[in-house]
Amino acid sequence: MRYDALIVGAGPAGSVAARLLAQAGWQVALVERAPFPRRKVCGEFISAATLPVLKACGVADAFSAAAGPQVRRVGVYAGNVTLTAPGEKAWGRALGREHLDLLLRDAAVAAGARLYQPMKLLSLQRDGGRFACILGQVELQARIVIAACGSWNAGGMFALTPEPTPFDLFAFKAHFKTSRLPAGLMPLLAFPGGYGGLVHGDGGRTSLSCCIRRDVLAEVRTRYAGRAAEAVLAHIMATTRGVHDALSGAVQEGDFLSTGPIHPGMRPLHQDGIFFTGNIAGEAHPIIAEGISMAMQSSALLARLLIAHRGEDYARTWTRRFAPRIRAASLFAHLAMNGATRATALGLLRAAPSLIGWGARLSGKSPAVLVPSV
Repeated sequence: MRYDALIVGAGPAGSVAARLLAQAGWQVALVERAPFPRRKVCGEFISAATLPVLKACGVADAFSAAAGPQVRRVGVYAGNVTLTAPGEKAWGRALGREHLDLLLRDAAVAAGARLYQPMKLLSLQRDGGRFACILGQVELQARIVIAACGSWNAGGMFALTPEPTPFDLFAFKAHFKTSRLPAGLMPLLAFPGGYGGLVHGDGGRTSLSCCIRRDVLAEVRTRYAGRAAEAVLAHIMATTRGVHDALSGAVQEGDFLSTGPIHPGMRPLHQDGIFFTGNIAGEAHPIIAEGISMAMQSSALLARLLIAHRGEDYARTWTRRFAPRIRAASLFAHLAMNGATRATALGLLRAAPSLIGWGARLSGKSPAVLVPSV
């Protein structure tokens, strides 16, 4: 079978690209090796700046109906300090990946994309002006290939395999019921050797997601007996008063998820005729909670340029739009994980809490107008 585009990965990045290309009349094959629904390690937050992408994909109303309550305030929890930016704005909402991925994938299929799931891309070769692709017993041809398979997957032909270091980051995530996190607040967590976030999500759940350095993870596993995830949670609860207050007495729903190591940074965007989008193209430190939003926004950018026959502009436009966000996230991660810089940053934020909102905007968050509840 022949397609205009073969998209590898049906997560938010791949499904957004598939939906927008398919509704523009392209013949699209969407390949995903994992069955859905699936839980994933991520912060679940979708910024208000991503709403136009959701609208373009025809899922804005369904997202609003399924997502958690509006995030109206951003803050910082570090040590004994709990800070909140002044004023309320509509920063965005959170939705679990087991729901979001299905919503976007089904939207792509509804627009005409052909779904191959669960199937794995086994072979990819150029054949004249097209790509020859093998998915198990299925052989396809495609004019364009888009890799949207994420950067955290351990296998596959687009997998990243850098050498391990003591400073590699490992990510953890869990849901909690009956937390005492203040309504509408999404705090950034800064603790020794790591960072994270709390947010109210769908179904009355509070999502805790965090990253911790490999060397610190080894230390806390020695200090707190048990599995890695439980040791990390104990470390955060013992060192971060805001998290302790929010989650003491809360009931964990399901197991912790973990993944890693993660390697934030920028990577090739167009190589050997293949376009890269989502986290495999460029990944910000999760401290800014922009991973899913960046993935969807970058895929919308790529789709728009391809439809306009301007694919050659993708790398330049992507870099101009997203590189500042990745650099800002790297700076914030350094400030959060290092004891001396964390103390200095907290001193500044205590003196001027409005800097918290400035940092949120620097990381790519553009709040929408907050509509009062009726």
